[in-house]
Amino acid sequence: MPVVRRAPAPGETRQAVDRGVPALTELAREGTLAAAAATAEGPERRAIVRAAYDLVWPIVFARVTRRFERRRGHAACSVSVLRLADECLDRFHDDVEAVVEDLLTHADRPIHNLEGWIAGRLNAATVDGHRRRRGRRGALQRPRIPGWLADELGRDRWLTALATELLGWVGVPVTAGNDVWPLEAWAQRRAEVTGDWPGSEPPVVAREVERVLAAMRRRSGWYEKYVERPLGHKEPPVAPAPPEDGFVAPLAPAGLDARVDAELTRLAARAVEAIEERIGRGEPAAETVVDVLATVFGRASAVTDVEQPPHAGTDPGETVLGALSGRVDVDRIAAAALEIVGAKRSGPVAG
Repeated sequence: MPVVRRAPAPGETRQAVDRGVPALTELAREGTLAAAAATAEGPERRAIVRAAYDLVWPIVFARVTRRFERRRGHAACSVSVLRLADECLDRFHDDVEAVVEDLLTHADRPIHNLEGWIAGRLNAATVDGHRRRRGRRGALQRPRIPGWLADELGRDRWLTALATELLGWVGVPVTAGNDVWPLEAWAQRRAEVTGDWPGSEPPVVAREVERVLAAMRRRSGWYEKYVERPLGHKEPPVAPAPPEDGFVAPLAPAGLDARVDAELTRLAARAVEAIEERIGRGEPAAETVVDVLATVFGRASAVTDVEQPPHAGTDPGETVLGALSGRVDVDRIAAAALEIVGAKRSGPVAG
């Protein structure tokens, strides 16, 4: 005879979720977490979701995000959530949201090792979340080439692979800069599939994309539904409007070093403001300086990442962050920061 589990009453739920992750673990152990999440409203629901996020995000970063970023060659992004680039951070938040939703929906039986249970469902939960997001944009949840399209493309190995890439691309929110299609990446993919490294150039791929699109348009309804409509959901980059008088002042040429210096100066000014504000609220000096610098300068590499090949130069952001790993350097940097913001120190910075 199946065991009927009682969902906690509203008062019981509120008392439990106020204790955060330990209470979430307790509800899971009792087999009532999904029922509590389904019946809770207002502050109670927010408290459950907040505790679920607190529990889930470190697991997702350690077991999904870090591995994926290393595979993509994003060494900095694999270090910490604070180091994730914008696109990678968006993907991380999407994965966390999917796992939280899976947890609060399917934790309907006694779970004695909640972290292990979540880890065991990570792949299914994140894949399912990715497919749902694609579906909301109107794209195919599982990009596959229908038989009629493969026939139109002559069953060519590369063209059918390109068609699959195209159907996948229209369902993701990111853009390819000022281009519609990520031709550089697809040129690399073409070389891998065909072995034609010298001939795999973006202009060649652009012509092949047009060929694939022409084949897709043979069935206009299918093309409009699975290509044109989801593609229209992307947010294209918008060029800044010129001044009303139509005159645009020419930009002075500047090398990469000059742009890096300008960016570091801007970040330093932002860091000083943040440190001054937080110390003014009474936060500990050393912890404040380290936290602010790690957060602000964690984005410094964005200036150079798109302009030079990997490992071709020194990342200024890495230099700043590396200095925070040594106690002597932390004391020196903290002292300099406090002097700048006008704070008075009577001795060594407290750790």
